[in-house]
Amino acid sequence: MTTITPQTEQMLRQGFKQFNRFMLLIWRLGLGGWLNGWPEVSGQIMVLVHTGRKTGLRRYTPVNYALVEGDLFCTAGFGHISDWYRNIRANPEIEVWLPDGWWSATATEVSDHPERLALMRAVLIGSGFAAYAAGLNPRKMSDAELNEVTKTYRLLQIQRNLPRTGPGGPGDLAWVWPLTTFVLGGLFLARRMRN
Repeated sequence: MTTITPQTEQMLRQGFKQFNRFMLLIWRLGLGGWLNGWPEVSGQIMVLVHTGRKTGLRRYTPVNYALVEGDLFCTAGFGHISDWYRNIRANPEIEVWLPDGWWSATATEVSDHPERLALMRAVLIGSGFAAYAAGLNPRKMSDAELNEVTKTYRLLQIQRNLPRTGPGGPGDLAWVWPLTTFVLGGLFLARRMRN
């Protein structure tokens, strides 16, 4: 069984924080569905839009998830110290961006769920490379090993409410693609005409 040192955990937290910025940009460019195109590797990724508990500002957090019998589940792998988890605990009314749509939603902590281990395993399998980066193999770990390693993890259930549309959602930067294509096409044509 893998034991993660505090130094390794800090490095993982910083690495995921930087990688999450990139993933959020991909979603905003309208390519969120592509991130979910190979879930065995990249994982199943959704974005949670929540309110900062101190600032009141909108915050965006890409997380891995599992869809189990129509319900969404995700985990705060760094436990109760995760800022996004604490924000959601303070205000559980959120938005969720998924490959097939955008919804208002409500988050509920279900860390004491009777099927916690099965749900946790499903989320970790749904995380693709992220679980392996943390030194976990959810497909091969015994229930006892999984329980020990994830005892500080928090499990959340996300219940979708109403579909959302309008500005400020996934794909809000999709306009970049036509502009980039136009500019690059123009540069290519100008170069060809000079030669």
